[in-house]
Amino acid sequence: MEEIGVLLMRPLSNYIQQELSKRFTLFKYWEIPAESLKLHADSIRAVVGNGVLGANSPLIDALPRLEIVSSHSSGLDKIDLVKCEERGIRVTSTPDAVTDDVADMAILLTIATLRRIVKLITSSGMGFGSKRISI
Repeated sequence: MEEIGVLLMRPLSNYIQQELSKRFTLFKYWEIPAESLKLHADSIRAVVGNGVLGANSPLIDALPRLEIVSSHSSGLDKIDLVKCEERGIRVTSTPDAVTDDVADMAILLTIATLRRIVKLITSSGMGFGSKRISI
């Protein structure tokens, strides 16, 4: 059976990496030298990135058998979408993965601001950082 390579642009959780490695040959961008990446370019058919590192035009050009680019985040800013469309490369992301969490945090920060919780903690001497506070 043909080796299918997946290029990870950034570390993923250990669990996800272990599961992917059962099915694919993983190449870790942060560990692999450029020369070695060139040697394996024909086997790499997927790139997994995030909002920090994705698939830019030079990387896409260097991977002749690339079929899919997946962003392990909500943003697609770091992926050359025009180049992917030209080459017929599928692009996926997780756009709503943290929507509810972000909304919860916005409400939490609004309440904390209105109730002046940060000012209360700092002026009471309980502090932040190395000093522990009990609630």
